[in-house]
Amino acid sequence: MTTPNDGVVERPPATSDLAPLPETDAVTPVTTIGKFKIPTDVLRAYTMVFALIAIWIYFHFSTGHIFLESRNFSNLMRQTSVTGVLAVGMLMVIVTAQIDLSVGSVVGLAGGIAAIAQGWWGYGLVPSLAAGIVVAIAIGAVQGSLTAYLNIPAFIVTLGGLLAWRGVILGLSGGETIPLRLQSFKAIGQNYVDTRAGWILAALSIAAVVWMTIARNRARRRHHLEVPGLGLTAVRIALPSAVILWFAYMMNSYEGVPIPVIILIAIAMAGAFLTQNTTFGRYLYAIGGNPDAARLSGINIRKHILAVFCIMGALAGVAAIIYTARVGSASPDAGQLLELDAIAACVIGGTSLMGGRGTVFGAILGALIMASLDNGMSLMRVQPYSQMIIKGAILVAAVGLDMAGRKRG
Repeated sequence: MTTPNDGVVERPPATSDLAPLPETDAVTPVTTIGKFKIPTDVLRAYTMVFALIAIWIYFHFSTGHIFLESRNFSNLMRQTSVTGVLAVGMLMVIVTAQIDLSVGSVVGLAGGIAAIAQGWWGYGLVPSLAAGIVVAIAIGAVQGSLTAYLNIPAFIVTLGGLLAWRGVILGLSGGETIPLRLQSFKAIGQNYVDTRAGWILAALSIAAVVWMTIARNRARRRHHLEVPGLGLTAVRIALPSAVILWFAYMMNSYEGVPIPVIILIAIAMAGAFLTQNTTFGRYLYAIGGNPDAARLSGINIRKHILAVFCIMGALAGVAAIIYTARVGSASPDAGQLLELDAIAACVIGGTSLMGGRGTVFGAILGALIMASLDNGMSLMRVQPYSQMIIKGAILVAAVGLDMAGRKRG
């Protein structure tokens, strides 16, 4: 990945009061199907939704109707939570045309620090969690600074981090597995919320969908872009709302919504708002889509690249807490290959490795597809080597489709 050599270019006085860059989809690629013109990104998203449904139906019947039972579905969502949290951060990194190969090792180190703090040092819950997350943010800041200000390619910086941070936790732990003594720590990864709270969360999520849809339409109107009609707007509200209600029903049919899933939903909604409804988010797409134009528009590219690596670090810290709490202990080899799962989730969900394109919804969808493949193939007792081959082939196919789409564009 390449990083622009220049940081900030001052805009002339005549343009110093310009409004933030308009939405990056001002010229949205459109696919024509019969008489209908559908934005290509929307079509890709619905294609992935249908692919996920097909995967679920196949595994449900292939596993003797076990896959979509409420208990296994709850377990599936818990599996998705760690990869999903990482995928939200990885999306922001990839959108700026960068990459982070170290997140798996950061998860292992941050989880190990949190476990050591509550076990060996005798810290309470909050200081232990804070220790792990602060370390992860610091790592993100170091790697982001090397990439943004010293112009070292992110691929090299984070590849070195993949090895270095794994070595740090191996040295700190002495190769030992560190159990969690605090039940409140374990509860973060293993407990559920009350079913009534689950329905309340569903209602709040639907309200957030409505608000974000309306806010997006207002933003498009403000920037003189085409605004979806009333019918399409209603569909964009109704479909997610129906999915949320079904999801709440499935979760409450077992023991309630798992706490890791609530954390994932909160982070996903915050990430979607940040990337789609803020100037900061639009600048990220501008940097990844055309760094030269972004620099000449007065965007501080270095500062934004540093920021996304810090955000990636923070989310890696949160994922580490969930992962460690779910397992009930921290080990030096925890989090191995999670970086590949996060990258694969983003790519499968429609994020372009060339930068400038991708959504949080797509990244979460990709994480869910990856977790569904793992869960379903495990229930079918597919050999581990076969699982790796299948997942690798799917990743290559997803990148191939992305490149083919860019070539047509």
